[in-house]
Amino acid sequence: MSTTRKRWILSLGGLAVVVCLGLAVYVLLPGDPPRPAAATGSTAVTPTRTAGQVGTEFVSALSARRYRTAAQLTDDPVAAEAQLTKADTTLQPSSLVVSAPPATETATEATLQLKYDWQLASGGVWEYASVVTLVKKDTRWRVRWAPTAVHPKLVEGRQLALLAPVPRGAVNAVVDRDGKPVLTWQAGGPKAVDPAFAPLLMPALRGNATGAAQDEGAGTNRVALVDAAGKEVENLFGTVGAPVSVEPKKSTLSVRTQAAAQAAVDTVSAPAYLVAIQPSTGGILAVAQNSAAGTAPKALNGLYPPGSTFKVVTAAAVLGAGTAGVDTVLPCPGSQVIGTRTIRNADFELGPVPLRTAFAKSCNTTFAALAAGLPLDALPRAAAQFGLAADFEIPGLTTETGRVDAAAGVPAQVENSIGQGTVQVSPFGLALMAATVAKGSAVTPGLFTDVRTTVKVGYQGPSGATTTALRTMMREVVTAGRGEALRQYGAVAGKTGTAQFGDGSTAHGWFAGYRGDVAFAVLVEDAGAAAPAVGVTGKFLGALG
Repeated sequence: MSTTRKRWILSLGGLAVVVCLGLAVYVLLPGDPPRPAAATGSTAVTPTRTAGQVGTEFVSALSARRYRTAAQLTDDPVAAEAQLTKADTTLQPSSLVVSAPPATETATEATLQLKYDWQLASGGVWEYASVVTLVKKDTRWRVRWAPTAVHPKLVEGRQLALLAPVPRGAVNAVVDRDGKPVLTWQAGGPKAVDPAFAPLLMPALRGNATGAAQDEGAGTNRVALVDAAGKEVENLFGTVGAPVSVEPKKSTLSVRTQAAAQAAVDTVSAPAYLVAIQPSTGGILAVAQNSAAGTAPKALNGLYPPGSTFKVVTAAAVLGAGTAGVDTVLPCPGSQVIGTRTIRNADFELGPVPLRTAFAKSCNTTFAALAAGLPLDALPRAAAQFGLAADFEIPGLTTETGRVDAAAGVPAQVENSIGQGTVQVSPFGLALMAATVAKGSAVTPGLFTDVRTTVKVGYQGPSGATTTALRTMMREVVTAGRGEALRQYGAVAGKTGTAQFGDGSTAHGWFAGYRGDVAFAVLVEDAGAAAPAVGVTGKFLGALG
């Protein structure tokens, strides 16, 4: 072998030694921990958590309400997370504490005794025990998931429900003025005896009923086991009856009057509304509107031109000013130019007639001419005497009576005097107007006998002399005027109204009045005349008998 070849072999051998030493140094330098030497003939084993450790982690995750973390420790994470989350959402706790003693275990199975303490937001603490099993599979411990892990009686087809307390002895939650049940206490709260009864008033009735139970110390919410349809199977926590009997709330409504009102408005296809008030107490007797009117409470706060029903207000302004009395003879031409306005009657003229006759026959020209001579604030002041500027806060209801502003001049005043122009009222407002005439003084409307109405803006009724005159004129509307179709229904008094709107080619129909201790207002939208409203009124009064 040549000397040169020997030198190359030695050089390559030396380089190999250096490389090996470098690799050895690289492996032993700090940065990765040294791997433990494997025992001869054995395999390395990764340590696993014990059943006790897994159980402790599961309990801790539940107490922290970290349901996803708890679910990952089970053999069915998807179902576990869903059921744990649903229970929490249902119970709405302010806190949850879960505790357990150390798990008792064998080689392949362990048992964990859980104790739940749910702090409910209503103040109660629901305590109970449940048992879960841990199983060992492939060297790993997992909680064997079942709904009973949440509660021992929570099985397939059952679920938890948080229910309002039901006062003991209070089968009825709300009754009408005659003691007839309107709402009854059932699982979940007060329920309507008749689902179709007074839908516009039902939220207020429920709200005040629930408030009454809470005010009487009806207790905390309770937890029940219910089936898939929501029917209660078993009460799990809380008492079904409160420790104190609670008398039902007494509403001012009349089941009979409400039924008559609803049946009456349902006889017409156009949107129709009826509000009835008891003048002597202010109690709301009925509020009804038909399906064509929709679900918005227009009977209570919808504003419309009142047409000739507003002549009650104009007559009060005239009587109060001393301009005329019920027997004062005044002209009633078929049409009359007043300022820049031409006022017309509905295709009739009466010639000279007493004011009472002009009122009964609804003579526009008579009342427009009288209004032209009144101060521009006379009509708003007169309207206020009938509650048409009042503001009431009836718990659970939103009401509006009307808007009557001072006219900018005589032309606007004459339009307003016959319920056109800018004057607007609600069916509720006209029922209040009629109730004021019937009572002879201001009326404060309400829905319950023991829940007060807040009077934010009150009013005082017209003088006794004015009220007496109005009663005479309103009665003549029925005995010898445009409301004669109501003569067969007893001592009815009121005022008809045809209220043009838009371009004047269409009109709403009104009747507002009273009989005995029932005052009411009826509106039929786009009726063209007052006759449909008079017809609805007849159906209403006829049903009352």
